[in-house]
Amino acid sequence: MFKEIKNRYIRYAVITIYVIIITVCMVEVNFLWLFGYSPTSKDISKPIQHVASEVYTADSVLIGRYFKEDRSPVPYDSISPNVVNALIATEDIRFFKHNGVDFLAIFSSLVSTAQGDKRGGSTITQQLAKNLYRTRYNHSTGLLGKVPGIRMLVIKFKEWMTAYKLEGKYRKEDILTMYLNTVSFSNNAYGIKTAAKRYFDKETGELTAAEAAVIIGMLKGTTLYNPIRNPERSLERRNVVLGQMHKAGFISAVEYEQARRSALGLHPGDVEELGNGDSYLRAAVERWLDTWCEEYGYDIYVDGLKIYTTIDSRMQRHAEEAVTEQMKPLQQRLENAWRGDIPWRDSEGNVIEGFLENLAARTTYYSQLDKRYNGNKDSIFYYLNVPKTMEVFTWDGMKEVQYSSMDSLAHYAMMLNAGLMTMDPYSGKIKAWVGGINHRYYKYDHVFQARRQAGSTFKPFAYLAALEAGKSPCDKYVDRAVRIVYSEDGEEKVWEPKNADWVFSGREMSLRWALGRSVNSITAQITEEIGWDKVVDAAHRCGITSPLASVPSVSLGSNDVSVFEMVNAYSTFINRGKRVQPILVSKIVDYEGKTVAEFSTTATQAISEEVAWLMSYMLRGSMEEPEGTSQGLWEWDLWKNKNQIGGKTGTSSDYVDGWYMGVTKDLVTGVWIGCDERSIHFKNSQTGEGSRTALPVFGRFMEKVYRDDSLDYEYGPFPDPKVEIRRKYHCPSPRIVRPDSTFRDSIVPLQMPGSPSLEHPVDMEELKRQLESATPTAEQPEERGGDPGRQTE
Repeated sequence: MFKEIKNRYIRYAVITIYVIIITVCMVEVNFLWLFGYSPTSKDISKPIQHVASEVYTADSVLIGRYFKEDRSPVPYDSISPNVVNALIATEDIRFFKHNGVDFLAIFSSLVSTAQGDKRGGSTITQQLAKNLYRTRYNHSTGLLGKVPGIRMLVIKFKEWMTAYKLEGKYRKEDILTMYLNTVSFSNNAYGIKTAAKRYFDKETGELTAAEAAVIIGMLKGTTLYNPIRNPERSLERRNVVLGQMHKAGFISAVEYEQARRSALGLHPGDVEELGNGDSYLRAAVERWLDTWCEEYGYDIYVDGLKIYTTIDSRMQRHAEEAVTEQMKPLQQRLENAWRGDIPWRDSEGNVIEGFLENLAARTTYYSQLDKRYNGNKDSIFYYLNVPKTMEVFTWDGMKEVQYSSMDSLAHYAMMLNAGLMTMDPYSGKIKAWVGGINHRYYKYDHVFQARRQAGSTFKPFAYLAALEAGKSPCDKYVDRAVRIVYSEDGEEKVWEPKNADWVFSGREMSLRWALGRSVNSITAQITEEIGWDKVVDAAHRCGITSPLASVPSVSLGSNDVSVFEMVNAYSTFINRGKRVQPILVSKIVDYEGKTVAEFSTTATQAISEEVAWLMSYMLRGSMEEPEGTSQGLWEWDLWKNKNQIGGKTGTSSDYVDGWYMGVTKDLVTGVWIGCDERSIHFKNSQTGEGSRTALPVFGRFMEKVYRDDSLDYEYGPFPDPKVEIRRKYHCPSPRIVRPDSTFRDSIVPLQMPGSPSLEHPVDMEELKRQLESATPTAEQPEERGGDPGRQTE
């Protein structure tokens, strides 16, 4: 075929073109797997960019990001011209004149290299092809990539092909934008926006010529010219870039001199605060979306999603502040209680031998030492006990100490932790989520992941079962000793619960009063009468999803549950008996701005409306009934405009867990306080009850919420029922003046507004005045839940 062409030069030209065409085709189809992957037309149309996904609150405050490469793309018109000019002046001065490959630059590069001055000849478009399509990775080079000398020829040829494809598809401005959004600027800063924030705490469009020169100068060597690690070299490189900009006519001589003589001017931004997963809330959102991403094929680490949560940034701030403000004095209280003593003890009060050693055995450092010294315990614990300088977290800030690894374990084991969640009981939207005290040191989420004994906060499910069995808030029981014989796993057992103060008053109490005062003996009686299986069923229907052992002590909170479950379950009482599905994420928008998912709650009628209203009325008894366990809330500014709050305190055996569940007309909030290690806890009721640990957090939080005029939450009474209440519930309890003995009391039949009529909701300020003017009573400790065979509160 080629012999018919008489002119040999034309023949050679045709053969060359033919060979090029054949080669291009072979490369495109990866003939015999020789050449590896090449970007397709679809790849060129949709460039591969690992873009960070962003997490926002419901009020559009950015609270976090997920990324493998910390990148936030910006459009061309948001990029400072100084950045574009610095890039073109140093990397590709003929950028606007070539079509992707600059053969003049390649020839110049070869000549310079031959003369000992090594220069690159790649264009910006070629570099973009390399960044986008990973052309130099092994899977991109095929079998020929394994042949020395051939590998680079294959890579370069494919980069040229890809560069031509990009130039044919996109405008020059688009190519510059994609390049600046994909290139790495060290310190995990990918893209010009992240780099501008990281090094100068500026938006991309605000960068000066000198600042742009610093950032673009890093492209020659991101580590060598990193302004944080190597400021002197960075300054030198910046001035070279400025010289190139002046030479290209992008800045004047005066501007060049001024910029060249200026300081480096670094002002690092707080990008790290929005880093990958370093937050209970961001980790919770990630867990929340795990199934959705798998089902719909998204990856929150690379797909550039915008994830809108139901969290209100103001309420989240109030919740975090309330926890922080309360935890500092609580931590001091715990340390004072154990000062001079070893705190890790069993239920009998004996020191647990090997406690710290067992903790150490679960650490990565122990595994490293174990491998290094072939399991020799003497060597392992020698190094675990060597003191060294380190920083530890305290409520007074990070503290530099001389601690061994064992000392550090003891320090962190002794720290109290916390969990708080607030939810709108009608919409299911979670408004605040505090998973712990510090995500860096305690990864475990104490809202969703942690499950702890609920103590007396579980009692309402027993009273719910009683109401569903036909009882009313006014039905009365006597506070007396209870002995329940039951069978568990074929074994006969006996349960004899005690009240918190070990006293049975012999007093007759209404169910509302018994719940408000949290009396164990009466709760046990109704559990025995109704059946503990009914209590378990009621709890599960309301929203408790954890497995519950169906035993008599279930009503006193002997099972482990999460804050998340408890908030969900209590919301059923407020939402007219409808159990809603809590939601943390409301909407997801993709990289192109299209809404790809919206989430709303689902609701099922779990209990009747009448019973639900009666339960909300019963929960108010902890404030309104004599000796109600929530009355520590008087301390807080919560009682304007006839405001009403219902709630339940809870403390597990040995004061290990402190709880408070608080309900208002608008919100349901759950708070848990305790150490991660259950063997470390408070010593007595005066220091460790939920009313003295968790309740104050709720009080602080709600006070902040009510005082925030930017929020829509106002004081006010609970709503009236929407259905007829056919049972008696208005049964005022007497004011107790002096508990005299186990079975004999002196009481004053003082009429109290503790059980208001529907038409006249109780005025809490007036009630507070009446209570304060009455004769003081002996303090009634709140009740605890716990193991079936032990004293419980």
